[in-house]
Amino acid sequence: MHETARRIAANVERVLVGKPDVIRIALVTLLAEGHLLVEDVPGVGKTSLAKALARSIDCTVSRIQFTPDLLPSDVTGVSIYNRQSGGFEFRPGPVFANIVVGDEINRASPKTQSALLECMEEHQVTVDTSTYHLEEPFMVIATQNPIEMEGTYALPEAQRDRFTARVSIGYPDQQAELAMVDEHAGHNPLADLEPVSDRESVQRLIETVRSVHMSPEVRRYAVDLVSATRQVPEIRLGASPRATLQLVRAARAQAALSGREFVVPDDLHTVAVPVLAHRMVLTTEAAAARRSATDVVRAILHRVPVPQGSTGTNHR
Repeated sequence: MHETARRIAANVERVLVGKPDVIRIALVTLLAEGHLLVEDVPGVGKTSLAKALARSIDCTVSRIQFTPDLLPSDVTGVSIYNRQSGGFEFRPGPVFANIVVGDEINRASPKTQSALLECMEEHQVTVDTSTYHLEEPFMVIATQNPIEMEGTYALPEAQRDRFTARVSIGYPDQQAELAMVDEHAGHNPLADLEPVSDRESVQRLIETVRSVHMSPEVRRYAVDLVSATRQVPEIRLGASPRATLQLVRAARAQAALSGREFVVPDDLHTVAVPVLAHRMVLTTEAAAARRSATDVVRAILHRVPVPQGSTGTNHR
């Protein structure tokens, strides 16, 4: 597992230079059977991250450019009447792929955004009373720009909750940006990217992550962290029970990538901000005081006591 994850991460870093932590969260999300929301300003490599991860795995990949005129059937597919057979036949949409890259998801209307809800949660599509199952593994990597809000539709809480993790790439440091200029100015690195793993290998890694042990004390600690988000006065809407499940799955993936067969509190600390922050809604007073959901999650990590006797140090 170490070797496969290392190859995928190194392959993605050929495109997204100097962002190993972001790439690791993307891998954690993939192995936790979740979906990733990449939210940042234009030009920092949101789409490049999604495409590089998709191309590093020899799976079926599709890309959807979300626009205001996009219809739900453009995502899920449509039933078309066949004159020769005298019946309707289903034409699958781009969501029928192992990795679906949704570019600028907040550009589409709420009706089109909602077409992804069933796909992301239940890994199936229902069209005209017929249900079609999506092939495993299935992952949605969506990007959005939080700054340029003209002509956009903010993701509702119900849809944000279906994303396992949210990451912001941020600007590269000067050394990484110089390396990017040297390596990427002459050609597009995505054009030369070759797969370093396949669907069967990724599915085996996912099954390995499912078997990672989590002690009752650490499970209780995960529940305490999520419950604490519902009791903070700065939060109007805390994390849901779905967030608890996603936090546990992400912690298992983080432990496996670290070479352990069991979860320690540090694994929860590493994934807590990406998994929990985007699910919470701040009060008006907290927003006016320039508090962020990330600040609140970090404060909770400091306040909730770590279970006694658990393995691992406390890196908060």
